Amino acid sequence: MRRNAILFVAISVLSGFGSSAMSLVAGIWILDLTGSPGRAALAGLCVYAPTLAGPWLGALVDRMPRRPLVIAANLTLAASLPSLLAVRGPDQVWLLFFVATVYGIGYVLIDAGESALLPAALSPSELGHVNGWRSSAQEGVKLVAPLAGAGLYAWQGGHLVALLAAALPAVAAALYVALRLTRTPPAAVPRAPGARVTGVRAGLAVLFGSPSTRLPVSLAGVAIGMSGFTTAAGYAIVTEDLGLPATFLGVLLSSQGAGSIAGGLAAGRLIARFGPTTVAVAGAALFAASCLGRCLPWWPAVVAASVVAGIGLPWALVAAVTAVQTNSPDELLGRASATANTVMFGPIALATPLGAAAVLLGSRPPLILAAAICLTTATLARRAQPARSHGMRDRVASGRR
Repeated sequence: MRRNAILFVAISVLSGFGSSAMSLVAGIWILDLTGSPGRAALAGLCVYAPTLAGPWLGALVDRMPRRPLVIAANLTLAASLPSLLAVRGPDQVWLLFFVATVYGIGYVLIDAGESALLPAALSPSELGHVNGWRSSAQEGVKLVAPLAGAGLYAWQGGHLVALLAAALPAVAAALYVALRLTRTPPAAVPRAPGARVTGVRAGLAVLFGSPSTRLPVSLAGVAIGMSGFTTAAGYAIVTEDLGLPATFLGVLLSSQGAGSIAGGLAAGRLIARFGPTTVAVAGAALFAASCLGRCLPWWPAVVAASVVAGIGLPWALVAAVTAVQTNSPDELLGRASATANTVMFGPIALATPLGAAAVLLGSRPPLILAAAICLTTATLARRAQPARSHGMRDRVASGRR
């Protein structure tokens, strides 16, 4: 099992480095070719939009062999990126949008497929720990990859970055081959008596049919959505309220990344002890505290708040992912995982523009509203949580026997 854990963390490092570097470079490349910030921003939209199709792409994961699917998705990414060598001017910008869309679809399939593979490669007691390590690895890579990608782009242009990004998913595909999987017995699909739940609805039924998955996933969706809602307010706090240069945002992102590394490393142990819902409640509450901390007119407090946000968001996310992997029927795990990703990350599409409009009222009102929403949701989830749940501990104990 230790071998599989190391392989999954290595895959997370490779995927995180390639996607982070290429996402930044694609936007810079388009901006250089077209001079249009709006068109450059569309590259990010192409990567993100396929998340909204998660329930349908997750259904595909459940209908196909999972390991061959994630290997094929990685090899497709590796094969599509060299097409960017043909980009020489504005007339070839469409290739960047095409590859960004392939990236988005590929990573929805890979995330869902990998979430479904994890329970077949690890014991229940290891899931929370490995999910936390993967989160820390991805956040750690994000501290380095954008700088490395931008440096390579400034040195040799986008073609070299594209070739490097193409090599990484090819290596990840080889690591998937090296995994040692065990057979997981299929479980029954939760459904009402006499009801037949199929297709995309089956994934929704798994997520929302039980508080053990519904509460952590909902908490993660609210916290992550509010992180998008407060993005514009964060810019305003730095440049308008504190009077600092926009480059100070890099300090805040690095501070949040450091918090995310620490939060991810601690998440697994906390989930094993307290269960996913309790950890997700704590994560949402910490993000609320970070929003209030950013309202203080003192830059060290804003830096500290960024660290707290970096701890809270991974706790909510890792708790939700672990809950889905632990409580979902094996034959619906791909669907449930992809649907969970849509529930958790889909709200960003609506929350971000709403936050950009709300900041017209000032930088602090959106932050206070986000804190209130997170705290209210955490309180309601805490009250809705069963008084005594042995589900996680029983699964952990069974994994140790």
